[in-house]
Amino acid sequence: MRENLDFDFNEILEEFKSGKRLTGKGGLLAPLIKQLTEAALEAEIESHISNDVLRGNRNRRNGVNKKTIKGTSDGSFELETPRDRNGTFEPQLVKKHQTAISDEIEEKILSMYGLGMSYRDISTHIEEIYQVSISTATISAVTDKIITKVKEW
Repeated sequence: MRENLDFDFNEILEEFKSGKRLTGKGGLLAPLIKQLTEAALEAEIESHISNDVLRGNRNRRNGVNKKTIKGTSDGSFELETPRDRNGTFEPQLVKKHQTAISDEIEEKILSMYGLGMSYRDISTHIEEIYQVSISTATISAVTDKIITKVKEW
């Protein structure tokens, strides 16, 4: 798990006050979106591996794949997507071969973690975006990772 934090809230606030843009190429929000997305992917793989182990399958983490993600309003960033040894992990937040995040998804990511929504509300939002149902246990794992990151900021 990565502990390196690229997003310093106080530094971003100062840059914003001095006139730097929040969105667009070189915008201030790209590092935040990157970290929130990676934390959510970390929770997804942990849940996937736990489920595999409970089913009696041997599986474990196996590094990350890197790809450049283009956000429609926040420029681009390099995303590290975790992978598993068995190759059965299918991320839901940013699918395999997906190279762009839409405005809608960016807004959902920021709103889910920034507004303190309930697990049920977050689950509903994810279902709206991906048309997949994600358990509240998985949502809990995701939000626990995000809360840890936010407290470190």
